[in-house]
Amino acid sequence: MNHIVKCLSSSLLVGMTMVACNSDFLDTKPLDKVSGDAVWSDQNLSEAFVTDVYNGIRDGVLDQMSFDCQTDNALYSFGKQDVNEANVSPSNLGTVKNTMEWSAMYSRIRAANIALANLAKPKFDNATVADRMKGEMYFMRGYFYNQLLRYYGAVPLIKSPYTLDNPDFTIARNTYEECVNSIVSDLDSAAILLKGKTLTSGRATMGAAMALKARVLLYAASDLHDIPTAKAKSTVIAGFNKPELLGYVSGDRIARWTKARDAAKAVIDLNQYGYKLNLTAPVPAAEGQQNYVNMYLSRNGGEADGIFLKYYIRASFDDWGSWYPRNNMPNGYHGWTSSQPTQQLVDNYEMMDGTRFDWKNPAHAATPYENRDPRFYASILYDGAQWKPRTPDGAGIDPAGQIQMGEYEVGSSAAPTKYSGLDTRNSSIENWNGTWTGYAIRKFMDPDPTLVDQNIRQEVPSIQIRFTEVVLNYVEACLALGQEAEAKTWLNKVRFRVGMPAITETGAALVTRYQNERNIEMLFEDQRFYDVRRWMIAPTALGKQAQIIVITGKLKPGKTVTTYKYSKDNYTYSYSVQDLGTGKENRKWADKIYFLPISRDEINRNKQLVQNPGYQ
Repeated sequence: MNHIVKCLSSSLLVGMTMVACNSDFLDTKPLDKVSGDAVWSDQNLSEAFVTDVYNGIRDGVLDQMSFDCQTDNALYSFGKQDVNEANVSPSNLGTVKNTMEWSAMYSRIRAANIALANLAKPKFDNATVADRMKGEMYFMRGYFYNQLLRYYGAVPLIKSPYTLDNPDFTIARNTYEECVNSIVSDLDSAAILLKGKTLTSGRATMGAAMALKARVLLYAASDLHDIPTAKAKSTVIAGFNKPELLGYVSGDRIARWTKARDAAKAVIDLNQYGYKLNLTAPVPAAEGQQNYVNMYLSRNGGEADGIFLKYYIRASFDDWGSWYPRNNMPNGYHGWTSSQPTQQLVDNYEMMDGTRFDWKNPAHAATPYENRDPRFYASILYDGAQWKPRTPDGAGIDPAGQIQMGEYEVGSSAAPTKYSGLDTRNSSIENWNGTWTGYAIRKFMDPDPTLVDQNIRQEVPSIQIRFTEVVLNYVEACLALGQEAEAKTWLNKVRFRVGMPAITETGAALVTRYQNERNIEMLFEDQRFYDVRRWMIAPTALGKQAQIIVITGKLKPGKTVTTYKYSKDNYTYSYSVQDLGTGKENRKWADKIYFLPISRDEINRNKQLVQNPGYQ
């Protein structure tokens, strides 16, 4: 503005024309932005735009609050979850992760649309790279749409970027079937454009596109999205006048299961993925535990299970996912114990012989953490578990580096003193961030004893899609199609790898065993929330209060202990299972939360949107 004023003043004073003050200054470009034309004319800038679209994944499964905290598997320490109390509404959405939040996903979808529109006829001279980027954007658009679809049901499909020339920015929800078809089409396009790219590098690959397609088709075939089945199981769904937004109102369900099975088998037949799935008998328990750790750390061969992952490097910016251990380690290690496994989850881990754990069994009740599925020891930090060395302020109190989740006696048995475990809410190290349930997460934690998790970020990737999920998807589809022998063959491959014996059941009992196996294997990987809904077992699985464990250690007669350490020689331990209590979180189920509400703000902005059933 000052430049314009000076030019005008000069012309008025000396009677000169403004030739010297030409209009070039009006064409100046911002120094902190790049024009759209410049982006899509330059290969490197185009690549940067495409790469940024991946940031819609955020921290994936390594968020501070595990998505399993909105299921029976876990509890969030820092605030009740409205969805667990069936207390969500269009004006109170509760805690919605960024990876399925409506506006966040549509923002990334718009970015993918912009990329696809500009890459249709690339302005830089490298068709191979342009095709690869198009494939990635088809994948990511399908990925983001599926995040919305499995959370809300059908959504509006927008396949091109809006511009200011659009006469109307409102659009109705497509049908569920149309959404599935659109996502599958995007993933098929991605697989073609990314042909030959199967091994994960943090980017979309042909294998990732095929694996996500298998997930989408499995969900589409499930009970919740077969409207005749869903109506029979839910009066809320039965009373909804737009059921086509929730699932298939007609059609051949066997054909849908067949498509899901074939899509999963196509990934298996690539022969590019898989970790120790060629076993014919269970490995030893210790080896099985390490196999499971190798997979979730993506190390020592376990990376072969990964299909689509988000990676972290310590030297990068402050990714929240790389702080996962600090956010979820016990307070006795100066962690926050944010996401805490429940007793329901712990009870779902089988005994080593494949039988169910049972508190009514005296042997089980006396030693509840012995002879369990090796994945239990790889996934859960429990009382007495061996873990990392303590930080200096705790090393003298616990030189053994063992998890302390109980209340114990120290001193002499004749005149004992009460001692509160370092990882309880009565800890002498920190007491504001201790576990409520008596457990903490171990899965996804780097066990390196030199990593002090309170101030050093880890480099464990967030697993978005892995091969074992594809195998379990294949198993589920085979079960639905009555192909039990094939289903058990692959289900037992998964179990043998972790040291568990073969499953031999048939019929409904086999389906129940499969559902539990899927939960244990895919723990904390954003599966449980959707699985209990699409199987329509949520009323029983989620409609109960979270359970906790209360542990006491009483000195045996004649014993004296000065520094506490877990010891069955010195202590008699007792374990009491209790409900957490409704003051912390009053869990209950209502059929409306099969599908989550669309925000009132979105409804107000777009009058064509129809709200999900059960919400006003």
